[in-house]
Amino acid sequence: MPYRARMARRGPAGVQRTGEYGTIELVPDRDRPGSWILLTDGRQQSYVDTDDPRQLRFGYVRRFRAVVDAAAPAGRPLTVLHLGGGALTLPRYVAATRPGSTQRVVEHDAVLIDMVREHLPLPRGADVRVRAADARAVVESTRDGRFDLVVSDVFDGGRMPRSVASTEFYGHVARILRPGGLFVANVTDGPPMTYTRTQAATLAGAFGGGDTCLLTERSLYAGNRHGNSVLIAAAGPLPVAEYARDASRDPEPWLILHGNELTRFTAGARAMTDATATDSPPD
Repeated sequence: MPYRARMARRGPAGVQRTGEYGTIELVPDRDRPGSWILLTDGRQQSYVDTDDPRQLRFGYVRRFRAVVDAAAPAGRPLTVLHLGGGALTLPRYVAATRPGSTQRVVEHDAVLIDMVREHLPLPRGADVRVRAADARAVVESTRDGRFDLVVSDVFDGGRMPRSVASTEFYGHVARILRPGGLFVANVTDGPPMTYTRTQAATLAGAFGGGDTCLLTERSLYAGNRHGNSVLIAAAGPLPVAEYARDASRDPEPWLILHGNELTRFTAGARAMTDATATDSPPD
């Protein structure tokens, strides 16, 4: 959810509340009518184009889009669990591109949920149910094989919490996926990407003989700044070529690591367990 620190341009008719993790604002994008920016303590969290949910501002959300697009033939409905809700950018995209999809969203901040419901309601007919709950608890209580796709974009005060960063957590995620199901997560980190390496190793171990790949902002990989990476895992082979094609067309440079390249990237990294897991580093 947290994207690199960029301040939104304030405009009229913004909305402000005090949420669980700080001051929440919904600010209209003065350059694009119908679009809104969600901020927490001044940091951009989500961007929503209510007129066209296919317009995705943040690079890591566009990587999520590629996973959604490649998950099944175009237009086929999916059953999706979103951990972390924000302004419901990705659920809106799924509803627009795969009508009939069943989506469940878990967001810890009830104030944020109510604020988005009131000011940025979902399109009529979208089967998206949002609940205030703990992401780890919901995953643990979910029956086996329920979802085609699980998306993790969980942050607490700008950091990915340890509860959704362990081998045990990822094992539960693998359990609740249907055959052929996919898991994708947003991870924030800074140079030298120690946390990202550890998360990639943890996820690969939890999915056993499955497949894992990493997409990361080139500026982060080059050691220039804090940024976003996207981890993807499945029990079977991933459509890595499709992810790579999508990333190659992006206005922001992204790098994909898979197979031997990912193995070299994670060399020496130890998987996190519930006993050793930590929150992601602050930026």
